[in-house]
Amino acid sequence: MRTGVSTASLFLRKNNEGALPLLHTLGVKTAEVFLTSFSEYDEAFGRLLASVKGELELFSAHVLNTQFEPQLFAVHERVRADAYAWLERALGAMKAFGATHYTFHGTARVKKASRSGENDDFDSMRKNFALIAEICARYGVRLCLENVEWSTYNRAGVFSKIAEAVPSLGGVLDIKQARISGVAYAEYLEEMGARLTHVHISDTDGNGKMVLPGKGAFDFAELIERLKGVGFDGPLLIEAYKKDYQSVEELKTACEYIDEILYKKGCLG
Repeated sequence: MRTGVSTASLFLRKNNEGALPLLHTLGVKTAEVFLTSFSEYDEAFGRLLASVKGELELFSAHVLNTQFEPQLFAVHERVRADAYAWLERALGAMKAFGATHYTFHGTARVKKASRSGENDDFDSMRKNFALIAEICARYGVRLCLENVEWSTYNRAGVFSKIAEAVPSLGGVLDIKQARISGVAYAEYLEEMGARLTHVHISDTDGNGKMVLPGKGAFDFAELIERLKGVGFDGPLLIEAYKKDYQSVEELKTACEYIDEILYKKGCLG
């Protein structure tokens, strides 16, 4: 296993082309790129990121999810076609900067019935996910579904039903989103199992405020043991918000904190 940082942690501090050199300077080895706008869903922008990343491994990427991901599942043909066009543009950027995993949210569960899942049409969902995964594969990118409180995978059981028809589907465990969903992260982890590709990590203090790893009370040693239990050997990516820390140097300290635990557990890669 290894630590890393999502450029989402630098959102509103640095644009991606500035965030990557900064992370490299801090000694971060692995990153996820948070593509934040339509102008970044572009192969030329991907080449720009490739030119400034230094020795950073750009393992994965995700987009500003509501911009086109929910529309990939739209019934309206023109809406869906436009969304797929943007998907391919985003994948072109990912291929250009070398990301091999796409952190995907999918649908937006806005309405109450949608949140409960009572109207979930898994036959349709599986068909769409299979097509999206196929398109991702053309760009050398693996589609990976993340547990997110307001999106497709908002409760345990959803991943398994979709994965039945999508053999290549990977999983992304987000500790923060599990906490928001009120679902123990271990339930998501057990379901994703060997399909788990990467993890988004964060911490909370005694008041429930999100902080960087090492600043709160979350048991990372237990998490790492559970990850070992499913054979996981991928990156643990810090995903925080601007208000969760003061100085960018704290990101380096947080990585070092996780590295120390990984080292003690004998799984620092």
